[in-house]
Amino acid sequence: MKVIANQHDTLDLICWRVFGKTNGVVEQTIKLNPHVSKSGSILEQGTTIVLPDLIPVTQELKMINLWD
Repeated sequence: MKVIANQHDTLDLICWRVFGKTNGVVEQTIKLNPHVSKSGSILEQGTTIVLPDLIPVTQELKMINLWD
């Protein structure tokens, strides 16, 4: 999966927004994007980031209705 960095995005913010966690995901993302680790902590707007193959948080969560 590829995402485009917004203004003031960081790798950990992107991982949190997409996967709902950062532990282990940021390290995998840095390995997939070696050009990013050299650029500093805040990404340039429009930078393409390749994310690891994990299930995004929107697909992982299941909604439970208490009053069905």
